[in-house]
Amino acid sequence: MDFDSAIKTINKLLIERQPHTFNSSWIRGCAPHIYRFFQKNIRRESGGIDWDRITRALYRKFQRKWITSRRNGTKLYLSKDEVKMILRKYDGKLYTFLTPDDKDNNSIRDIISIALVRIAQKGNVTAKQEIIKLLRFTIDEWIEHHPKISRWKGYEYLIQKRIEGCIRYYRYSGSFMGYLFKTLEYAGRGLRPITEYSLDEPLYSWQKKRIDKIAQNPETEEIHI
Repeated sequence: MDFDSAIKTINKLLIERQPHTFNSSWIRGCAPHIYRFFQKNIRRESGGIDWDRITRALYRKFQRKWITSRRNGTKLYLSKDEVKMILRKYDGKLYTFLTPDDKDNNSIRDIISIALVRIAQKGNVTAKQEIIKLLRFTIDEWIEHHPKISRWKGYEYLIQKRIEGCIRYYRYSGSFMGYLFKTLEYAGRGLRPITEYSLDEPLYSWQKKRIDKIAQNPETEEIHI
């Protein structure tokens, strides 16, 4: 048995039985020999079965039916070793977070992202910091080249919060980068683009500069423009 034949068997079972949802327990009950193959051969760098790789290979219509196990009371911890295992495996591929979108880059970037996100979801703060750092490179590229994301320019704090939210709530099998992009696209619709001005820029009358319109409240020390 190899990976492709195992996936073919799972797809066939899903077509025949049409479960509303399914998870690792469903596979273990319906195809124990497949489960044992996954348990032995398809594993994450940090340990455990790599269910993300498995579900990504299923027919798309079944991917959204996958249910991950719930995490209750996640305890935060620091572990550089878990992160290094992933970065070593994909050494030489981190450039994909800096390059424009294309099919090959997107695929590798997604695999690395999901690997780090899963560790971050377990509570590894180091993994969370690393994936946020990498994602910021990609988001900066999106801001420059995708009109739907460009309005996020200047909203550094909000970008950080959205990334953290995506890391926390990512559950379904599918593209994490696609999930992040759509989150920014929809959430950004209400943002007002930030326009940069020079304080030395003349106003409409050409008699005063923008800096001449700035005043400070002596009581509250607030700046008014």
